Amino acid sequence: MGHIDGFLKFKRELPKSRDPKVRVGDYKEIYEPFPEKKTREQAARCMDCGVPFCHQGCPLGNIIPEFNDAVYAEHWEEAAQILYSTNNFPEFTGRICPAPCEASCVLGINKPPVTIEHIEKIIAEKAFELGLIKPVTPAQRTNKKIAVIGSGPAGLAAAEQLNKAGHWVTIMERADRIGGLLRYGIPDFKMEKWILDRRLKVMEESGIRFKVNANVGVNVNPDELVEDFDAIVICTGATLARDLQIPGRELKGIHFAMDFLTPQNKVVAGDQPDTTGLISAKDKSVLVIGGGDTGSDCIGTSHRHGASQVTQIELLSQPALTRTEKDPWPMWPMSMRTSSSHEEGGERAWSILTTEFVGNEQDELTGVKVVEIEWFSDEEGKQAFKKLENTERVIPCDLALLAIGFVAPESSLLEQFDLEKDGRGNVQTRKYHTSRKGVFAAGDARRGQSLVVWAISEGREAAYEVDKYLMGSSFLERKNDSYLRVKA
Repeated sequence: MGHIDGFLKFKRELPKSRDPKVRVGDYKEIYEPFPEKKTREQAARCMDCGVPFCHQGCPLGNIIPEFNDAVYAEHWEEAAQILYSTNNFPEFTGRICPAPCEASCVLGINKPPVTIEHIEKIIAEKAFELGLIKPVTPAQRTNKKIAVIGSGPAGLAAAEQLNKAGHWVTIMERADRIGGLLRYGIPDFKMEKWILDRRLKVMEESGIRFKVNANVGVNVNPDELVEDFDAIVICTGATLARDLQIPGRELKGIHFAMDFLTPQNKVVAGDQPDTTGLISAKDKSVLVIGGGDTGSDCIGTSHRHGASQVTQIELLSQPALTRTEKDPWPMWPMSMRTSSSHEEGGERAWSILTTEFVGNEQDELTGVKVVEIEWFSDEEGKQAFKKLENTERVIPCDLALLAIGFVAPESSLLEQFDLEKDGRGNVQTRKYHTSRKGVFAAGDARRGQSLVVWAISEGREAAYEVDKYLMGSSFLERKNDSYLRVKA
């Protein structure tokens, strides 16, 4: 590495956040500017590791030490070339990835790890600033046509890779705007949508075609797609939300998280609240059920609506503050995480079982009955819980948001394509091929609910298999050979 003792000289440092009391008044990203010199110092903390475990920690196999070294040396074009060789959209992952690479950083054994996610974001922004991100128009077209169903991270990654291979790609999106989860699932305070639009403009200029309001199986005939296209890639995500079927579920004021988040993103995009079905948290006591990222997004959005009170409850027990013997380095640590939304206010509680929704005579939600639980290992070593006596209570609320995950892709489309499903309801595949010839699947529709970075990886890998299916072989990059390509 260019600065051999940088990990000793510089401490881990990240951009400061805007004052929570100020930022809840808008939907802009929360971070303040960070001097380029400091980013270079953070890149200098990357060590000359014998084995860079960060490669394995990253689902995309990003070549992290090499692009860190290029950043420290101010070789921005080289850094961008290395990063974009494995990651189509570092401007996304640099903002919304939980950074499993940092959990595997060798420096993280006994010091705070390298700020890989931040460095990735800065490389991407620098690449756009320097005009390095340009439309990629293949020198020769194969005249093979591919339909990608779904415009989330998996679909966009698959489309970009297949376009690079010379195929004609059409992305079909059932919503009114392209972007899927990136557009309507992630709040703007985590990623403003001009970042997405900037990328989509480059993709469109590269020859990729977008069709919105194209709901395959509803207003687009699946059989006609099979007839018109040489291959189809299903990237619809796992959008079937997990429900909480307990007494009182029919009361007014209980909603799935995405029914709360999506309309708000539309309002930020310029749509009128009365046309989006906006669910307002203004002056309400909000209870978020579920402790993951989606629940955190509900908290931040509720603060910006002007909720009077926000509480988040989680079925699982409170994580440890640091790693334990159950999750040693370089494993992903199951430790306590506090998001920017939590910093803005509200209360959190763990080991809470929701047992009943309570309402009034007008069938309106007034509270949620809960009980505290204790987790233990049963005789077979499986995790189980028991209710604790005298801990039952009612949490007052008039808006409950269910953020307890997603179980599978919606089944109607899969059934219309006559695709086999696995035991969890996801698309059954073998090397991304489904049970129907010429139809492939990638992302959450194939692997189940996961991370954006995994979706991008899935889209890239699926594109390789599609290209190989159509042409007999493929030059597209794969995770397993990306390191050799860069080093060569």
